[in-house]
Amino acid sequence: MGRPERVERVRGRMGALGVDALLLSLGADLPWLTGYEAMPLERLTMLVLPVDGDATLVVPRLEAPRVDHDPGLFALWPWSETDDPVGVVAGLVGARTRLAVSDRSWATFVLQLQATLPAASWQAASVVTGPLRAVKDGDEIAALRRAAAAADRVAAALVGGELTLVGRTEAEVAADLHARLRAEGHAKVNFVIVGSGPNSASPHHEPGDRVIGEGEAVVCDFGGTVDGYCSDTTRTVFTGPPPAEFRDLYDTVQRAQASAVDAAVVGTPCEDVDAVARRVIEEAGYGPQFVHRTGHGIGLEEHEDPYLVGGNCEALVAGHAFSIEPGIYVEGRWGVRIEDIVVATEAGPDALNTVSHDLVVVA
Repeated sequence: MGRPERVERVRGRMGALGVDALLLSLGADLPWLTGYEAMPLERLTMLVLPVDGDATLVVPRLEAPRVDHDPGLFALWPWSETDDPVGVVAGLVGARTRLAVSDRSWATFVLQLQATLPAASWQAASVVTGPLRAVKDGDEIAALRRAAAAADRVAAALVGGELTLVGRTEAEVAADLHARLRAEGHAKVNFVIVGSGPNSASPHHEPGDRVIGEGEAVVCDFGGTVDGYCSDTTRTVFTGPPPAEFRDLYDTVQRAQASAVDAAVVGTPCEDVDAVARRVIEEAGYGPQFVHRTGHGIGLEEHEDPYLVGGNCEALVAGHAFSIEPGIYVEGRWGVRIEDIVVATEAGPDALNTVSHDLVVVA
């Protein structure tokens, strides 16, 4: 069901920003407000939320039975195959001209709306919703905690040696992790990365038919959705006794990750948390091999505000939830990444993932 208090907060921010109407389609904003997630169809679904009037959800008629409709929150306008849904939305917008539209709306519908409403100005809906969604309430944090615990049970099996790695392909190990995520309570699996040997140096490696051998780094990054909220964790293991050079590299990432978690206190700018992790890695001589940001927000989406990256001066507030995942990637040889989900609280950073960060040797 929808959340009336969220709608009121959104309307308050719309008023402050001078937005006349919010148009929500694909993406997480719609379910965050209404409890309904639009399917990514060629048929238009769009919530029209005026700052000064009643909200209406325009939805394909065949999708209407899926909507858990709260008449006090929005009216439902099912449209038939021969109707013009863009015209319906334009009619609901009326004379309002300062519009914000879902970041993930199909471009074809945005272009049609712009042509139908030539006097309107447009901006991304995330300007309105992003800062509000980034601050999780107690129910959301509890859902993230359940998701993290479910992923941790899979990570514990990985570092505990329950999964055979050597002699299996990356794709086979990924399928095993996928099945375990489902068995541990994930409604769906959003991604599984398994990168072995030189492939571990590719942060978003697609698991393939490479057979995992002895004496290799294996980066496993995986996550899914529990109760609508996302998990995301990474652990790196080694198949056999690791050489001193790899131990040094792993120790650097472990220290960078722990330092960044400690730095993620309320009031600290996001870019400063990134800088803490980056400084540890740079001082160890691996600066050029840390090729991505330190972290991303997480909630209904795997990646959302706030982002822990240079240039983001936004200060952390209680309720921000984000990953902390520094990594080092030496092309052609090996890579290391360690990732936890962390919530900023007034009492300090709360790491939701608790599986050991120590370097583990597996078979």
